[in-house]
Amino acid sequence: MPSDLGLVTGFQCVSCGREYPPDGALYTCPSCGLDGILDTRYDYDAVRRLLTRDRLEADSRHSHWRYLPLLPISERARLPLLPVGWTPIHDMTPLAQQFGLRAVYLKDEGRNPTASLKDRASSVGVVKAVQRGSSEITCASTGNAASSLAGQAVQMGLRAYIFLPAKVSESKLAQILIYGATVFKVRGTYEDAFRISMAAAERWGWYNRNSGINPILVEGKKTAGLEIAEQLRWEPPDVVVVPVGDGCTLAGIYKGLREMNLLGLTSRTPRVIGVQAAGASPIEKAFRTGTTMRAEPSQTIADGIAVGMPRNWRKALNAVRESGGTFVTVSDDEILDAMRMLARVTGIWGEPAAVACVAALAHLVERGDIGRSDRVLLMITGTGLKDIPSTLRAAGGALEIDPSLEAVERIMAREPHLAARRDK
Repeated sequence: MPSDLGLVTGFQCVSCGREYPPDGALYTCPSCGLDGILDTRYDYDAVRRLLTRDRLEADSRHSHWRYLPLLPISERARLPLLPVGWTPIHDMTPLAQQFGLRAVYLKDEGRNPTASLKDRASSVGVVKAVQRGSSEITCASTGNAASSLAGQAVQMGLRAYIFLPAKVSESKLAQILIYGATVFKVRGTYEDAFRISMAAAERWGWYNRNSGINPILVEGKKTAGLEIAEQLRWEPPDVVVVPVGDGCTLAGIYKGLREMNLLGLTSRTPRVIGVQAAGASPIEKAFRTGTTMRAEPSQTIADGIAVGMPRNWRKALNAVRESGGTFVTVSDDEILDAMRMLARVTGIWGEPAAVACVAALAHLVERGDIGRSDRVLLMITGTGLKDIPSTLRAAGGALEIDPSLEAVERIMAREPHLAARRDK
């Protein structure tokens, strides 16, 4: 077994079921091509001896590297400087009361180094690139995966080549550029950017960080699921709600939750629910109709989940079906409302893609997919700083005044709702 893969025993194609040894496939199934997404398999007997409650309790690494036996990385691997993961879970009673639920938890992934969950995947990807002898790494992204890769790559001395669609958020573009990545802004869609990044990786031998085809990256994302189980003292919630674009994040989180149960550290695995934007919902349609997923144009303000051709749709569908979960869609207006409500009820500022799961709560309760007695965890996958224009649309404008107290008085008189606090 190659030493750089740790306790990995091999890979299995989620399309045809073929199994490959650790050195038998790099990205996708050789028989199925790009449709042959691989799942990483481990020696769970060996993992079970290393990852015990006592050992985790004694582990001082408050990062996702505490789960190294469940990652495709050797113990002696060089790791990035900045810790990733171990993001807080907040018990939000006001939100639970608003929706009439027993408990609502928020896992705030905006606390990661580049302020999104994607750091979990990118950190594993850059370690693997170095272990494989690469000095360059690439990905296509709507923003967060790219900024994450740029921020993680620079810590490992890797040159990052990023391909972005034309409509990328300026906030995310600025973050990518400040890390020194080489950025190609494609006059086209995310799918166009993905296609070119794949060709570039093949042409120049760059390590391919695209999580839609690289099974190593999903292993990083699953650490959020591992953390949920441990941080809630081995009593996972009844439901975990996840925004879905490519399908990798939901699939990864479910895998982490399932592995904690497989290792005997928890007694059950939660249901997982996927949320897509109404303008980019090919996986939800495939789930609802029971058909094969079909690509479609994407149109939504939630650029983090604006994916018309998700590569990991099978893994996402399998995760939802195996867990007894479901899919739901939300409109852009509902997403903007959720951005505003989440910030004003909890103090957490999420970007449009991140708050899609908040926007979905009302639908899920009304449909009966979430029961009143359920403990529900929402994945807030990235900070609102990632998308300032959408935040301003949700928040409204400032009140411009002349430099005098009288100007304030005139507005207070004209807008009675602003005068709730009396003069002192």
